Amino acid sequence: MVESFPVPSLYSPCLLCPRACGVNRFSGAGRCGETRDLRLASASIHGGEEPPVSGRGGSGTIFVTGCNLGCGFCQNYQISRDGMGRPVDGKEFAAIALALQGAGAENINIVTGSHAVPAIASALDRARAAGLRVPVLWNSSAYEGRAALDLLRDRVDVYLPDLKTLDGRLGERFFRAPDYPEHAQAAILRMLDFQGELRWKNPVPLPPSPEPPPDGALASPPMVLAKGVIIRHLIIPGCLDSTRDVIEWFSRHGRGRALLSLMTQYTPRPSGSPRDSGPRRRLIREEYLRVMDWLGEFGINDGFYQEPLTGGDWLPDFNRANPFSSRLSRPVWRWKDPVLGEIP
Repeated sequence: MVESFPVPSLYSPCLLCPRACGVNRFSGAGRCGETRDLRLASASIHGGEEPPVSGRGGSGTIFVTGCNLGCGFCQNYQISRDGMGRPVDGKEFAAIALALQGAGAENINIVTGSHAVPAIASALDRARAAGLRVPVLWNSSAYEGRAALDLLRDRVDVYLPDLKTLDGRLGERFFRAPDYPEHAQAAILRMLDFQGELRWKNPVPLPPSPEPPPDGALASPPMVLAKGVIIRHLIIPGCLDSTRDVIEWFSRHGRGRALLSLMTQYTPRPSGSPRDSGPRRRLIREEYLRVMDWLGEFGINDGFYQEPLTGGDWLPDFNRANPFSSRLSRPVWRWKDPVLGEIP
């Protein structure tokens, strides 16, 4: 039997996200497809995030099952839409977080947990009480309500929200949320108000080695973000006007207060339906160079961008013991594993 969480009435009726479906999630599933149970799919040390997130030790990613959006080209569709994962209680969540910390994680990076904020908030309290010391990251679509964000305020150190689009037509077409722009902007502005400014910490130390560092190795590895906001945006092929709007928005609201991360990893999903699967191609170099020009036009240099990606070896498969390639990820826990209930 999965231990119940002490959760507020935000689950009944459920008003956690802007959909405000009003379902009693103690007895059924909301529009997100989830009940009040917190379900997880995977936990790993991930080295493929932005430098101040991965640092030297890697980011301790915890992938939450379910999602309150409906992105047709979601790369994590196995867990966001197909329901892969199993329920965990507060004791097991704390044990997973501490196992990641013990494996050298720079932080605990909670991915797509917007629909499960009360349970996660309670579980984070338990993990902190049991000895969790590294920063906690909130990695989300930013499609979140005020009450949910208020629960996270004193529990999250770094916010990693998407700003997917400022165009309601694209919000409807790709994310099944025409009101996405207004709610995402409000959520991100609130995250910025919570954090105030960027703060940094030294990366986790490596074990001593008798061998000298290789030529070209960094004497001082990148600092790790301990408090602040990184605003992410996935460039969608053929929708560059949306990207320009986001860059301009960041120049007005995020400059000096946050970092911008532009991602080029859009990959068509063969299994997506024609209605919602998005463009059937990757970003081309001409589009990429145009976006780089806009960064110069708006004078933005506080952030990160990906080079255009090819191939698909980095795409996750949550059926595998390690959903990502061994180059990017080191697994610590997955949904098919036995219950991990012991807190060190």
